[in-house]
Amino acid sequence: MPNQTIKTPCVGLCSTVYGDLVCRGCKRYHHEVIQWNGYNAEEKRAVWQRLEQLLVQVMASKLEVFDPQRLRQQLQDRQIRFMPQQSPYCWAYQLIARGARVISRLDAYGLALLPEFRERHLADLRDAIDREFFLLSEAHYQRYIAPNFLKDAFGPALIAAM
Repeated sequence: MPNQTIKTPCVGLCSTVYGDLVCRGCKRYHHEVIQWNGYNAEEKRAVWQRLEQLLVQVMASKLEVFDPQRLRQQLQDRQIRFMPQQSPYCWAYQLIARGARVISRLDAYGLALLPEFRERHLADLRDAIDREFFLLSEAHYQRYIAPNFLKDAFGPALIAAM
């Protein structure tokens, strides 16, 4: 399974159908979810790169991947789906997302929590990581995407008046 290409970031928990501008499951923007099948390879790659950059930012602020080979082997042994071309910090997210309740020693996976997070339960940390990843995606949308949607919909004169 680890060598299979994941064709979409979808994790089956779409919240855009309820009106969210950013999906709480995969963290894509609503228009990316809707238009995904029409995207070319370059457009899909751009979405994947943004998601990876934001997730790495969150993960690197919580833990260190000190042995990426061990992490990779553990993911393969446990048949946890991950994208080999992505950062090991994304791999760590997949591990924690799937195994937060059963992992007792992160060092066995080549990971170490940063000191300020060592006393937290892994399931609580997983939830905090997911929330922070969502908030970063939402902030990115508000800063870089929403203004362009307004400009396209209402014209530059309205945006300038705001």
